[in-house]
Amino acid sequence: MKPKLSSEFIYQLFALLIAIIVVHAAYVGVIRPVADAELRQQAELQAAGEDFVPDRSLFVVMRDFEQEACFILLLWALAIMGYKGRETMREQQLLERRLLDIPDGTTVLPQDAREYSRGLEALTPIEQNRLLPRTLLSGLQRFATTGSIQAVSDTVRENCEVESDRLDSELSMVRYIAWAIPSIGFIGTVRGIGDALGQAYKAVEGDISGVTASLGVAFNSTFVALVLSIIIMFCLHQLQLAQERLVLDCQRYADTRLLRHLVAPEGR
Repeated sequence: MKPKLSSEFIYQLFALLIAIIVVHAAYVGVIRPVADAELRQQAELQAAGEDFVPDRSLFVVMRDFEQEACFILLLWALAIMGYKGRETMREQQLLERRLLDIPDGTTVLPQDAREYSRGLEALTPIEQNRLLPRTLLSGLQRFATTGSIQAVSDTVRENCEVESDRLDSELSMVRYIAWAIPSIGFIGTVRGIGDALGQAYKAVEGDISGVTASLGVAFNSTFVALVLSIIIMFCLHQLQLAQERLVLDCQRYADTRLLRHLVAPEGR
């Protein structure tokens, strides 16, 4: 388990660094220059006294620092969920394999459990650590020692419940990001409103350009943050659904491929 956790931590760290580099490069190279050029053009038209409706393009909406931070967190969360989703798909692929070669109509006694365990023990260490082989092997070992079908059923259920709790706890970082993005948007809102109030004296004198620009920062940051949080929550719920299906499918696999073949000795 330690190498797996270590590799996942390294993956998340590099994913964060790559997200910072990619998003900041896009902002420095494209988004902010284009947005600043559009704002300068609109300021020149307004100073000339021309009648026009300001066009708030996507670049203008995305140009501020709060939006940049939100996009960095978005890419980081998507990278984490992509890693979890890939692991879930690999777990699902094991459900399509016949890990227990027990023909239909065959009964399995406690003394036979060791024989059927050999196929699971022959898997690679990575595959043995996955939920389905681990659950089946635990069930066979419990049946060999206790001879109780109820004990095997309890073992399967406990393994699946523990795995479900583990998968849920490992998504805590994604939930934190989903909470942090709207919070950063609200920080931008507070900053924009504070700047607008600081320039209220100019509005009294007839110059409302500073106030409108600051209010634009306030509303744009909130808008972008809420949209991105919707995207993250949708992806998070899809990932949770896939993980819950994996746990249920593993329980069903154990019921159909193992439990129904078990026969307890007399008196058990």
